[in-house]
Amino acid sequence: MALVTLQVVSGLEKGSVYSDLPTPVTIGREDDNTIRLNDESVSRFHVKIQEDGGKFILTDLDSTNGTRVNGHPMHMRVLQIGDLVAVGRSLLIFGSEEEITLQQTRTELQNSGVLSSDSHTMSLHSDQSSSPPGESRSEGELFPQGPPEVPRDLRPVHAALVSDVLAYVHDQIAAILENAEEQSDGGQPQIVVPQAVWQRLLKTEMHLAIYLRRIADPDQ
Repeated sequence: MALVTLQVVSGLEKGSVYSDLPTPVTIGREDDNTIRLNDESVSRFHVKIQEDGGKFILTDLDSTNGTRVNGHPMHMRVLQIGDLVAVGRSLLIFGSEEEITLQQTRTELQNSGVLSSDSHTMSLHSDQSSSPPGESRSEGELFPQGPPEVPRDLRPVHAALVSDVLAYVHDQIAAILENAEEQSDGGQPQIVVPQAVWQRLLKTEMHLAIYLRRIADPDQ
């Protein structure tokens, strides 16, 4: 049975540690949740964490005020050890101190070349710092540990679909980079792109937003 630990670092339940919770875990204002947060800004059933294929999936349960991971609004997310999950006025760290310390050790070994970065002997993700959990993460960065892992064991049709989406994004970014120019008027250099290219970037961002929404809610 998959177990998770969540540490509350801010909010009315600050200092609480919910250790080794069997999945699925629900967080909300109602007593029937695994973790109850006494906060009017938290929905009755706000967010759920479930295990699938050794990964822990966070899903916002269409809450009124939404859920943020590392400062970013998220409807669905594969959680990484050390992620900061904001639910209402509460901030929770995903993972125990031991898990985060273990992952810090793994990162140090990878950086030193002792452990290969594609090794699967441990399935945790690095926090990349020696500071206390939650105090040293890059503000505004959704994936401070690096890019998410590529899904494995996909059916051929799913692998082809994922490849198509990534190829589309790669092609759009390449077109933007090819048309970007560096300009400087004696101050800080700036990267400038034509208006048509900028509109293309905005269109791509919208397409990605639609993809994310459809993945999180296929019936919509």
